[in-house]
Amino acid sequence: MDFSIDQLIAFIVRAKAATYIGSGEHIASCRTGSHDLQFHKGDFAYLDSYFGGSDFIGEEVVYHADQPVWAMNYYGRILEPTRITAAETGQIIKAGLSTLYQQGRFLGGWEHTVGNDRYFDTNDGDVIAFTGKEWITRDNVKVYELVYHGGLIKN
Repeated sequence: MDFSIDQLIAFIVRAKAATYIGSGEHIASCRTGSHDLQFHKGDFAYLDSYFGGSDFIGEEVVYHADQPVWAMNYYGRILEPTRITAAETGQIIKAGLSTLYQQGRFLGGWEHTVGNDRYFDTNDGDVIAFTGKEWITRDNVKVYELVYHGGLIKN
């Protein structure tokens, strides 16, 4: 690797903040039916490509000098559609993660409260290799969850 782990983390945080969390512009779909967001800075590039809406699956990939170096897969779904909408879920996630990203990180235990809604994110591992889960409770009932995993890509 001709970049440091700290440079990679800083780029991932910046890319995540600028795309989904920052309501970045979607690019043309790279796969039929996908929703794609992209971010570039220097030799790094980021692509988040996902399918679905209230229930969704996707993958984020970071490239350095046009080579894939890091990726994360995720699957999320609304557990209680009578209690929360996809739009409300997105707003809660964006509020929770934007405050996490302001700390310069995207992994590690995190909790954010908005009224009667609580956003949680927990994981094992670090940027090199990790698994995790995020969820939202509304009035102490779990209404949404997402599982994720990822890490460095080595050739």
